[in-house]
Amino acid sequence: MYEAGRGPAIGRYPDWSEDLALGLMDKHGIALAITSIAQPGVAFMPEAQAAAFARRCNDYAAELIAKHPRRFGCFGLLPMHDIDTAIAEARYCLETLRFDGISLFASYGEKFLGDAAFDPLLAYLDDNNAVVHIHPGLHPSSRGLDLQWPGFMIEYPFDTTRAAVNLVFTGALERFSKIRFILSHAGGTLPYLAWRLSVAPMIDRRLQQRTREELFAAFRTFWYDNALASGIEAMGTLSRIADKDRILFGSDWPFCNERVVAEEVKDFTARGFLAPSARKMIARGNAVKLFPRRA
Repeated sequence: MYEAGRGPAIGRYPDWSEDLALGLMDKHGIALAITSIAQPGVAFMPEAQAAAFARRCNDYAAELIAKHPRRFGCFGLLPMHDIDTAIAEARYCLETLRFDGISLFASYGEKFLGDAAFDPLLAYLDDNNAVVHIHPGLHPSSRGLDLQWPGFMIEYPFDTTRAAVNLVFTGALERFSKIRFILSHAGGTLPYLAWRLSVAPMIDRRLQQRTREELFAAFRTFWYDNALASGIEAMGTLSRIADKDRILFGSDWPFCNERVVAEEVKDFTARGFLAPSARKMIARGNAVKLFPRRA
């Protein structure tokens, strides 16, 4: 990625190894981590190279799981230059490697999930009742903004929000209702915007006319992780729109360094924040329901 001139939003790629991962997990009481490849995936590579490198990453993850079957899982990485190639790699990840799900970015190029261009892939994932983890990236429209702040601070949550809104308002969430979509980072700004979105059809008659109740029900069909959103400020809003059985603990490590992980755990487990039963559900119980073979 450095050779292609594509560094991450934080300026450099953090160190990662299985030993570092296991050490951090043991320190913070994390039994199992489901890994995924963060932005930019393999989209920066030419098509053939991207497909080969995605396969290399997926095979590495499979080797890691074989070595530590009780400590690691994986959301498979797809090369998205060509939809048929993406479907083939999704099939390899789910049917051959038996991964826990697939990782998709909120947007690819100018298009967001929910666009009809992705329908053939979503149809395959729907047929397989797949778990799909949606992680944001830096959309091309964000690159031209005259702001000095790194993308992860503001633009990433907006990328997730746009994908979630697109999935809901294009009807993709209903058409592919057997996919379990996990939105990163408490759904971006979706919890805050939920009320505004619920009245949008009243304002603009061009939108599909759906009741507020129907839209709030759609928001509850998503799963949400609390990576970089572990405190009362974010979780308080999320708890108003999310099903309590569909909130999962996430760390965003190693892009969130160990200092941040420690803050996430501290705020998440703070006395008086969550009832012990709710904390147990988010820390483990909800994940076990979503990934029962990991129990």
